[in-house]
Amino acid sequence: MTQLTHLDEHGQARMVDVSGKAATRRVARAQAVVSMAAQTLELIRDNALGKGDALAVARVAGIMAAKKVDQLIPLCHTLALWDIDVEFSFSEDKLTITTTAVTVAPTGIEMEALTAATVAALTIYDMAKAVDKRIEIGEIHLLSKTGGKSGDFLWES
Repeated sequence: MTQLTHLDEHGQARMVDVSGKAATRRVARAQAVVSMAAQTLELIRDNALGKGDALAVARVAGIMAAKKVDQLIPLCHTLALWDIDVEFSFSEDKLTITTTAVTVAPTGIEMEALTAATVAALTIYDMAKAVDKRIEIGEIHLLSKTGGKSGDFLWES
């Protein structure tokens, strides 16, 4: 089993020193699934919610959240983000949010993609809660990651 890198020799939390690592291109994709009544999903798709365009607001919220990961998650490094993309796809009673984050850095990018997906999902909830209190957010996970010393990762379901 791999040793946890965010703990020092005494078991105390610490930020990992990545100053000796080479900067590489890193890309991560993540998703969150928002389940709701079909009528609520239709309101979102048709931009008919009273609060406005939920998809546009959620896209911007996801991008903004990815840019603030180092402020939200205590041991994350500050990364220069080259791209953040937030996409939406609809099924009968689900909205799937897929995010892609890109950087050239010595560490990370997974947390930025995951945070973007999560905050975009929370924003959908906030925009639609007045019409549907039973909205559920779930299936938040990393879909893929490329770049870096640990190699590539692909979620296989």
